[in-house]
Amino acid sequence: MSSLRLLLITLLLAASSPLLASIHIGQLAPGFVLQDQHGQSRSSEQFRSKWLVLYFYPKAATPGCTEEACSFRDEIVLLRALGADVVGISTDSPAAIREFGRKHQLPFTLLADPDGKTAERYGALLNLGIMKFAKRHSFLIDPSGRIMRRYTDLDTKDYAKTVLADLRALSKGS
Repeated sequence: MSSLRLLLITLLLAASSPLLASIHIGQLAPGFVLQDQHGQSRSSEQFRSKWLVLYFYPKAATPGCTEEACSFRDEIVLLRALGADVVGISTDSPAAIREFGRKHQLPFTLLADPDGKTAERYGALLNLGIMKFAKRHSFLIDPSGRIMRRYTDLDTKDYAKTVLADLRALSKGS
């Protein structure tokens, strides 16, 4: 077996064996303290008492990540009307997320997780050894901090609509 083929198989196995088994619906969401796009330190505790749409994205300014972020931007009024905050996290630098948020006029918090530790705690890290990326995973977290939904395979252009529908359904049950 060639070295390249072995490397590809290893990467595929790493990508297909997420740590999602450690994240369960109903469990308390892992805490974090990360820098936002404005250089401020933000804690998961600051988002308690409201619904939270916490989404991880691989790389700012790439087509899929831009489409996903803009879908949340376009639905932000409806999400906020249901009492939800939106927070995006990537392994990008604070400067990269600042530019991404500015360029696309994103009216919600973006957080930099350059070491990938927060993404890892959520089972949303793809660690290739020389590079780390957040996987496109999202979580709908209730006001008490419990994970109510986990999303791992949604179309980026419809991501926000799916989350919004679930939020509406869950809000009625609260």
